[in-house]
Amino acid sequence: MLLFVDATRLRLFPPLRSVWARKGEQALVPVTGRNAKRVLFGAINVRTGHRIVVQRRGEGAPDVQALFKAVRRCYRRAATIWLLLDEASAHTAAGTQQLAAQLSIELVWLPKQWPELNAMDQLWRELKRLIAANRQTASIDELAEQAAQWVLGLSKQEALRKAGILSPNFWLKNLLQHFCGPT
Repeated sequence: MLLFVDATRLRLFPPLRSVWARKGEQALVPVTGRNAKRVLFGAINVRTGHRIVVQRRGEGAPDVQALFKAVRRCYRRAATIWLLLDEASAHTAAGTQQLAAQLSIELVWLPKQWPELNAMDQLWRELKRLIAANRQTASIDELAEQAAQWVLGLSKQEALRKAGILSPNFWLKNLLQHFCGPT
């Protein structure tokens, strides 16, 4: 079982990627001074497109560990689960590594500062573009739920496509075909 893992932050006050204003006038953007946050942790299976999303208030080691537990619950029968992820401090924390070993999860480190290699990161990019940018919801919990439902509501084929896994240029394509057959 091979999955990409990544997290994304959602903010109640959305990132503004575009805004309209009269020519020559400054656009007014009201800011409350408080910007609630939620973190979505996600995993995508590179073969099936199955996704797991866990909503959390923080992004520390206990939050990553909640995702690892959800992954193991979902793939109970898999002898070993391989997770491709970056070397964020919550991922490399001793407690996270110990839990991974207990759950028979092998961690495969992606190069630092290379989000384009992480298929889950590509899903987050689409999510932010389509769901979280340029609009504000009534609450951060509502935004987190909408975001999670968007990711989970994609068909498996659509998720694989948006994550870049179906691209003929996907960086793991040859390796996956060698070990698992054609995608």
